[in-house]
Amino acid sequence: MSDRATYEIRPDDALVIVDVQHDFLPGGALGVAEGERIFDPIDALAPRFPRVYATRDWHPENHSSYQQYGGPWPVHCVAGSHGAAFDPRLTLDNVDVVIDKGTDRDTDGYSGFAATTLDRDLREHEVRRVFVCGLATDYCVKATALDAKAAGFDVVVLEDASAAVNVEPGDEERALGELRAAGIAIANSADVAGGATAAVRR
Repeated sequence: MSDRATYEIRPDDALVIVDVQHDFLPGGALGVAEGERIFDPIDALAPRFPRVYATRDWHPENHSSYQQYGGPWPVHCVAGSHGAAFDPRLTLDNVDVVIDKGTDRDTDGYSGFAATTLDRDLREHEVRRVFVCGLATDYCVKATALDAKAAGFDVVVLEDASAAVNVEPGDEERALGELRAAGIAIANSADVAGGATAAVRR
């Protein structure tokens, strides 16, 4: 499914890893069935990027997305809970900045740009292109990528380093189609070449 272009990592690139948290992995409150496939590609890519962000849902206990408050989802990623913690298979040594999202009751937190400091930090570090991966392709990865594009960044979504909820069959393909229609490239981790070593990262 890759667009098969080769993307050479540049000094003005960043990797945004979305919501690799216990509650979004198999066995979690909103587990993505194929979620565990993302770890090898992410851990191979992250040390090579000059700047790496990891977003996480960090919800209050009464978050509006929860079913008992009229939202579509079961309780998940309550701030400070085990479910909200990053899975230990994500190597946090590679992460420069953690971005908490959905921290107030009424912000859904799908996008890493929604009521966060992500946009400002990217600009402060002169990032022009973002590579987005993580969980889940059809929700938070999609929302983050679309907001990055709307904010003026070039955007590449890494399909093999992301996985979808697929509440309805075909949701992943529809999400990828929506991303392509917005001018966002879809690639695989094998399409990303070059990059620095961790020792010289910013």
